[in-house]
Amino acid sequence: MSGTSRLAVALALVALSGCGRLIPNTAPPPGYTPYAPAPNPGPSAYVAPGAGVIDQPVDSRTFGRVQQATRTLAQCEAELAAARVTFSPTPDRVNSATCGLTAAGVLGPDMGTVARMAPADVTMTCALAAAVSVWRRQSVEPAARELLGSDVVEIEHMGVYACRGVRTDAGSTSRPSAHSRAAALDFSGVRLRDGRRITVAGDWNDGTPEARFLHRIRDEGCRVFGTVLSPDYNAVHHDHLHLEAEQGRLCR
Repeated sequence: MSGTSRLAVALALVALSGCGRLIPNTAPPPGYTPYAPAPNPGPSAYVAPGAGVIDQPVDSRTFGRVQQATRTLAQCEAELAAARVTFSPTPDRVNSATCGLTAAGVLGPDMGTVARMAPADVTMTCALAAAVSVWRRQSVEPAARELLGSDVVEIEHMGVYACRGVRTDAGSTSRPSAHSRAAALDFSGVRLRDGRRITVAGDWNDGTPEARFLHRIRDEGCRVFGTVLSPDYNAVHHDHLHLEAEQGRLCR
């Protein structure tokens, strides 16, 4: 065999070995269909810098725009890339019949702003990443500057992905939470450049500028996310805003 032939065989073996890698996982439940982006998303997947949904002010049409812009993973990734939001897709994963990741990834730094997620590098659906990015730029940051006179440097949260039901009290059984699909973020507060820390647990009911800030970003969040739940909803949410990027429409 010539040197050229041996090289061709070696390269073929390397390619085959790469295609044969498996991601350890549980068996998918009956009827599960893995997410597959459209083979040719077309011009709508391209977003000119500064022209995407993340750079548009919040109004009555924001929720619809976010839904439209995240219909496929390709479109969603294009929106985030155009806005300079770091997002690294992850493989689909099935943890159980009611828990897993589809069209998800790791939300990293937004290079178009100074506010960072804390903890950082959060795994979530791409649709949630887009909604969070809109809310951060068009609601949280402007509201802090206007009402509190300082920039937001950290957006604090209690997490996104958790294999659990809607209710978490002992012994309860309930439908799967959006957290089981990495489609909901539990926001707990912000840290400002001047050192102040504003929290839902400590500032929601005070009638202060801090409380007005929290209520404003809750109200504006209702135009961005499908479901927003606050301390006004029930005692379970006394210390956070539940922000859900799915079709349901509930704001309280």
